[in-house]
This record gives sequence, C-alpha cells and structure tokens, in this order.
Amino acid sequence: MSQHHAEAIGVAFGRGIDLFVAGDHEAAQPHFQTVVDADPDHARGRSYLGVCLATCERRFEEALALCTSASKQEFFNPEVYLNLARVYLHFGFKAEGRRYLLRGQMIDPANPVIQQELDRLGRRVEPVLRFLPRRHFVNRWLGTAKHALGRGTRGRAAA
Repeated sequence: MSQHHAEAIGVAFGRGIDLFVAGDHEAAQPHFQTVVDADPDHARGRSYLGVCLATCERRFEEALALCTSASKQEFFNPEVYLNLARVYLHFGFKAEGRRYLLRGQMIDPANPVIQQELDRLGRRVEPVLRFLPRRHFVNRWLGTAKHALGRGTRGRAAA
C-alpha cells in the first residue's frame, strides 16, 4: 500500500469517526465504506461500518459479520467489542450486548464509553434459583412473579 493510499484511508476513517462520535451514523457510513473498500483488512473500519449498517439500515446479519470478524482480528481492542455490543443492543439482545461490553471492559477497565453503556443497561438481578440457568422457565416464571409482588408491595407501602 502506498503512502498516499494509506493517508487517504486515514483521512476517510478519521472523518467517519468524527461523524460517528457526533451521532451522525448515516453521514459516517460512506466514509467507513470507503475505508473497507480500499482496505478490507481494516478491522476498525469494518467494526464501525457494521454499527452504521445496523443503526441506519437495520442489516443485522451483515453488521454482525463485520463486527465479529473485526473482533476476531483485533481481539485485544476494546473498541471492536464495544461496537459488537452496540449492534446486539440496537436489535434488543441485551445479554449478548452486555457480554461483549464486559469483554471490552476486561481489556480496558477504565474505558468511559464502555462503563457508560454498562451503567445504562443497569445491573442484572440474580435469578431466583441460582442453580438453574437464568432463562429456565421456572426462573423466568418466579422472576416475573417476584417482580409483580415487589411492585405491588411498594405501591401499598407508599400509599
């Protein structure tokens, strides 16, 4: 890759990041697409393009494939796990999103964006029966009942 080619990729990626951070994923997407078209091995470019495809075009499978391949290539980079989590969370998969946020946090415990996302998700309540999986129907049923009873009790105490 020539020096000029690498600089052009760097400029496109930088512009995409600026727009992404500003919250304009739609405007950032073509910049990340340019990066990936010019350098398919650019893991961070694939990762951000994946988030843009998820948020702008709701293309889950393609977004997931891009972010997953980036996380396999740069498994030491918390940023790619954050983006993978963003894709899962955008489509409502909280458990998977949390899993990748925690993986990114293991690499960079002081990452403020990852911490902010984890805080936004809140802390998970322990399953009622800890010896059963969280998604087991008994735990789900008991958790729903406990939540309903807890809400009713608080309502009566406040009245």
